[in-house]
Amino acid sequence: MICFILLISILDGAVSQLHYSVPEEQEPGSVVGNIAEDLGLDITKLSARRFQTVPSSRTPYLEVNLENGALVVKEKIDREEICKQTIPCLLHLEVFLENPLELFRVEIEVMDINDNPPSFPETDISVEISESAIPGTRFPVENAFDPDVGTNALSTYAITNNNYFYLDVQTQSDGNKFAELVLEKSLDREQQALHRYVLTAVDGGIPQRTGTALLVVKVLDSNDNAPTFDQTVYSVNLRENSPVGTLVIQLNATDVDEGQNGEIVYSFSSHNAPRIKDLFNIDARTGRIEVAGEVDYEESSTHQIYVQAKDLGANAVPAHCKVLVKLTDVNDNTPEIGFSTVTESVSEQDAPGTVIALFSVSDRDSGENGHMSCEILGDVPFKLKSSFKNYYTIVTDGPLDRENTDSYTITVVAKDKGQPSLATSKSIKVHVSDENDNAPRFTQAVYDVYVTENNVPGAFIHAVSALDPDIGQNALITYSILECDIQGMSVDTYVSINQDTGYLYALRSFDYEQLKEFSFSVQAKDSGTPELYSNATVNVIIVDQNDNAPTLIAPIGKNGTAIEHLPRSAEPGYLVARIVAMDADDGENARLSYSILRGNEMGMFRMDWRTGELRTARRISAKRDPQGYYDLLIEVRDHGQPPLSSSASVSVILVDSVVEGRSGDRGPASKAKETSLDLTLILIIALGSVSFIFLLAMIVLAVRCQKDKKLNLYTCLLAGDCCLCCSSCCSRQARGRKQKKLSKSDIMLVQSTNVTSGVGPVGQVPVEESGVGGVGGGFGSHHHQNQNSYCYQVCLTPESAKTDLMFLKPCSPSRNTEADHANPCGAIVTGYCDQQPDIISNGSILSNETKHQRAELGYLVDRPRRVNSSAFQEADIVSSKDSGHGDSEQGDSDHDATNRGHSAGESPLVQFLTTQL
Repeated sequence: MICFILLISILDGAVSQLHYSVPEEQEPGSVVGNIAEDLGLDITKLSARRFQTVPSSRTPYLEVNLENGALVVKEKIDREEICKQTIPCLLHLEVFLENPLELFRVEIEVMDINDNPPSFPETDISVEISESAIPGTRFPVENAFDPDVGTNALSTYAITNNNYFYLDVQTQSDGNKFAELVLEKSLDREQQALHRYVLTAVDGGIPQRTGTALLVVKVLDSNDNAPTFDQTVYSVNLRENSPVGTLVIQLNATDVDEGQNGEIVYSFSSHNAPRIKDLFNIDARTGRIEVAGEVDYEESSTHQIYVQAKDLGANAVPAHCKVLVKLTDVNDNTPEIGFSTVTESVSEQDAPGTVIALFSVSDRDSGENGHMSCEILGDVPFKLKSSFKNYYTIVTDGPLDRENTDSYTITVVAKDKGQPSLATSKSIKVHVSDENDNAPRFTQAVYDVYVTENNVPGAFIHAVSALDPDIGQNALITYSILECDIQGMSVDTYVSINQDTGYLYALRSFDYEQLKEFSFSVQAKDSGTPELYSNATVNVIIVDQNDNAPTLIAPIGKNGTAIEHLPRSAEPGYLVARIVAMDADDGENARLSYSILRGNEMGMFRMDWRTGELRTARRISAKRDPQGYYDLLIEVRDHGQPPLSSSASVSVILVDSVVEGRSGDRGPASKAKETSLDLTLILIIALGSVSFIFLLAMIVLAVRCQKDKKLNLYTCLLAGDCCLCCSSCCSRQARGRKQKKLSKSDIMLVQSTNVTSGVGPVGQVPVEESGVGGVGGGFGSHHHQNQNSYCYQVCLTPESAKTDLMFLKPCSPSRNTEADHANPCGAIVTGYCDQQPDIISNGSILSNETKHQRAELGYLVDRPRRVNSSAFQEADIVSSKDSGHGDSEQGDSDHDATNRGHSAGESPLVQFLTTQL
């Protein structure tokens, strides 16, 4: 009958244990018990919790149905084969479940059945007894052996009824039964020399089983004295693993007889187990017992050796003794480590205490030699946790970082406490699985990308790169550009990025003159869960190319040719004209040089290549200069690579005086040549008379106006309103005088600012510096560091016949400060003014076509830094020319000399106005 007992114990760290008993020789498939039911487990969850047996505890005789938890017999169990004489005969099995981890020990006791009868080693047993043996003498007989145990073991012996002998059955200290043949009546060899009896061994099982042997008693002739031992039982201690030849004991038996009857021979008696003869030897003459084989404490801790001593006399009677050998354990077995379950990988985000492996340790030694301790070698983030007796779990002892260490080799060392201590080790490898815990990181926080303008759309401009220490999908990086606006348009219309490689491409051709630089943000994002990302800033800096030719803005001509007048009395160095040009490029690409390409074969003129000033190189000679005019071709060239140039035609007409030159504007030069000499002389005399009278009147008016003007100018500057002041000045002059022809000397520009700290010199126009890149700006630039406003008023004499006024309006910036802050993209933009200055000619606003001829002045306002700086070196805000000499040749010469003396402080605006007037 199969039964089980559920034991609950806390001894030695055990939590729960099942105890089953099963009779031996059960048929395969017999159910011993149901572990799951007996433990109260949910059978439906056994598979999910990976219900299984510990490999090291598995036995070929039993198996566990992992589906329903039933413990069944796998093959027939022979208790005598498994346990021999050991009581009880136990089989152990460990089962465990995961999630959570639970371990149970199952103990199966194999119950003995009476399936083996007692048996004698020999079927015929011979005993020699001297006839002189006295009644009561005992003679040991061969023991029978019954492999069964307990009540089924050998119980008693019996002999055929007779008159001479009876059996005395005794029990040894280990519980074994043996029989001695006791002489009950003296023998007489002469009457009967041979006695035959049936010796029967009976066990205690139900039903009883018996074994028999034929006992033959030979009656010998008498040898009166038998040998004797000092004691019947000897006890010795022997160290296990003692080498062969080690002395166990020296026996000594005595016999009082003489001769051969007193000569003793030692031997092992027939009572010994067969293993005794393999482990020990006895010297027949000396009685010395030595080690003959490997004595192992773990195999058996004690051995019983039966020795007999027999003399050489006739009818010798042997003497018997027992030697009890007790083995002393030595530390000769290293601990053993057996892993039950191992987790091959653990996530780097698993919390401390996560179970990695379950293992057990064992040591076959006993006592201190069998006591063990375990530890993990090395500095690893794992530790041991004791679960049950000799069972341990390996758990994490801290955070794991795959980027620092992607796998660990965990070495467990088990060491006993013997002397010397023995240890064993076993290693497992655990991989750390990756988690997306690292965001991509750019190699640079800011990328400066230099792109030459006029690039090809779609061209590669740069590559950004980000690194992610994770692996797999967690390290798969995609690149993108964050949405923002540049000049009101999406950044996606300017650049694109390859999402796999990070290569940046320009989607349009950049123009340095419109966009100097811009910035945007790129993002690198991995493919993990959750997605992690980082950003970097890309500054795209446009590099200027020499793609703009110089543009001539002064002097302004008709039909592509500018007309300038040169008095024949002009001295060498006389300023004929100043060529003003600009270049939309920057740096060396905008540095200009001026030269005369054609028309100066006579060496009449020289050109300052830096300032663009066209001056006379010598005096005018009637012989060398018979013609009345020069057609010059002026070239302006920049210093870019390759250099670009522009040219302009300047027609210089030789005149006798400035008045003649001005009147010549209204008719071609050919008309003067057709006039006769007499008519010319008359006109000169008449004109000279009129001019003299006009000069006197102008002197008087100029002196009076100059006094009022200085007083009003000082007052207006202190009040901060120059425009109203100059306007009042001019209005009073207009009421008191008639209008006359306007000359360059009639113009006076006065500067006014809203700065109340003081009044600066009137003759200087301060040039503000642009707030971008530290590049100096000029008048009209929309990049201001302060908001000083400038007011220019042109005061004219009442005699002015021709009035050309230009009012400058501020350029509207294309971008404001708020927009720059609100837009994540940054850009530096250079734009042109959308609104041209109003030009008033003779009291009326000019038409758009007429404006266009003079609208190039807007370049001076919007792009002052691009105009050659030499064009501003010889301008003057206050003209010092006397209006009374406006029609005389000598007046122009004086005016030119004055200009040369004050050229260092002259404003480009005044220079341009005086050139046109």
